[in-house]
Amino acid sequence: LHYPLRRQRQMCIRDRVSTQSTGTVVDHTRVVLKMSRKFFVGGNWKMNGTKSSIDALVKQLNAGDFSAEHVDVVVSPPSLYLSHTISSVKKEIQVAAQNCYKAANGAFTGEISPEQIKDVGATWVILGHSERRNVLHESEEFVAEKVGKALSAGVKVILCVGEKLDEREAGKTLEVVKAQLKPCLAQIKDWSHVVIAYEPVWAIGTGKVATPAQAQETHHQIRDHIGSVVNKDTADHVRIIYGGSVRANNSEELASQTDIDGFLVGGASLDGNEFVNIIKSQKAKHK
Repeated sequence: LHYPLRRQRQMCIRDRVSTQSTGTVVDHTRVVLKMSRKFFVGGNWKMNGTKSSIDALVKQLNAGDFSAEHVDVVVSPPSLYLSHTISSVKKEIQVAAQNCYKAANGAFTGEISPEQIKDVGATWVILGHSERRNVLHESEEFVAEKVGKALSAGVKVILCVGEKLDEREAGKTLEVVKAQLKPCLAQIKDWSHVVIAYEPVWAIGTGKVATPAQAQETHHQIRDHIGSVVNKDTADHVRIIYGGSVRANNSEELASQTDIDGFLVGGASLDGNEFVNIIKSQKAKHK
């Protein structure tokens, strides 16, 4: 598998190994290539924005000091404004649709297809968001069909998973996330085109946020699960990002966690300066 712009840094570690022949302890120094997953920050604007407000927001984003070499930045406007946003953001910023249908065209009033998303120049789509699962009652199977269609059309996927408050309190977080991922697994052939967004429903737009320890625990469990049902190499490289009341004042501590590879940001992404500061939390990975 080929993963996007992986950076490698070398570090020397010293092993103490017992030799079979003598039983003595021998020091061996070996060089290990430590793989780091490229940071990813998405901004989900949801059903917000007008041409004038998007122009003001994009102006702030375009002035932001961040490097596409170190972080993938993706913004997701309402579908009406995809073309407008694509024409105005700087090249370091990619654009995602907030949803798509499972067919290329047809009598599906109000829907948009992956082919249409690609045609206007967007490269990503958000699928499985809790607002579509829980408000619009999209099933796991329906989400999976859309994932498969988007990927086959050449559109990359931000796949959202996450539990409701009663499910967390019942200790069912991993059970819920596994169920949401299960039908998608058969649809994904190249995991470098997929980012998993763990978004606990109880933390979205509520001002509540999972503690860094809670988020890290679930991200680690998701990574372990991918390792067991797909393979360890995929698990090591797939990006798992966090969403749920992420702001500039908590993003750095969250970003410092081993298995948190970035964020899917809601309300805070509508403030360009705040969003740029969240993007800059990528630097916490190198402290």
